[in-house]
Amino acid sequence: MAGRLAAVDGVVGVCLGGSRARGTHHPDSDVDLGLYYRKPLDTGALRALAAELTGADVAVTEPGGWGPWVDGGAWLTVDGRPVDWIYRDLDRVRRVWEECSAGRFEIGTQPGHPLGVYSHAYAGELAMGRVLADPAGELGALQDRMREYPAPLRDALVDSARWEPSFVVANARKGARRGDAFFVAGCLFRAVGVLVQALHADAGRWLVNEKGAVDSAGRLPSAPPGFAARAHGLFAAAGPRGREAPEALAAALDDADALIADVRACLAP
Repeated sequence: MAGRLAAVDGVVGVCLGGSRARGTHHPDSDVDLGLYYRKPLDTGALRALAAELTGADVAVTEPGGWGPWVDGGAWLTVDGRPVDWIYRDLDRVRRVWEECSAGRFEIGTQPGHPLGVYSHAYAGELAMGRVLADPAGELGALQDRMREYPAPLRDALVDSARWEPSFVVANARKGARRGDAFFVAGCLFRAVGVLVQALHADAGRWLVNEKGAVDSAGRLPSAPPGFAARAHGLFAAAGPRGREAPEALAAALDDADALIADVRACLAP
């Protein structure tokens, strides 16, 4: 399939991503194929190939059809197995990599990503992926440059954890006094998300989305003891409503402050 995709006009190469590339997949895990392209992309040829592979009409988007960061692609079922085609603009991936190498990142709003898409996910996807088709050798050459996690990116992500989580929790306390569990939960999610990014960066590990991120961070050598259980527990502690809500929310935020302090103590200077 990768070879046929690489023959479509605009497709530069194809890379296996996700859990199957990392060897952490389950039998029912999706097969994620990154289609690295340059415009114009022949989406008509992709639709024809999708129909041939599945025996049915498949919705294949134009670039940008799934939002500014996920971009676009198609969801297929081939021989009973889910296969996702996911577009990646190769020139944009290159630009993101150059920004990462200089210690700069951005966070983009994207449906399906409640923490937002951290731009360095583009680099992490290719760095951890398995190139399946690369006629001109572009993907392999760029992947080789990504083998070592950029120190400036590590510093930028760790530095954000030195101030942002505490700032977010301090703001959450205003909502806690009113029993606003919605606002507090959102702040807790953001604070934990920044910590998770920092722990992965400190260990030189790419993090490409929020799914499983807390448990992954908890397995890192620099994580404080019990990190994953403590992080998950914050959201359960913020659950009570009614007159008990302000007290429960305040207690959850106290636990969050303690977790933030412990993570900071574990991060390298």
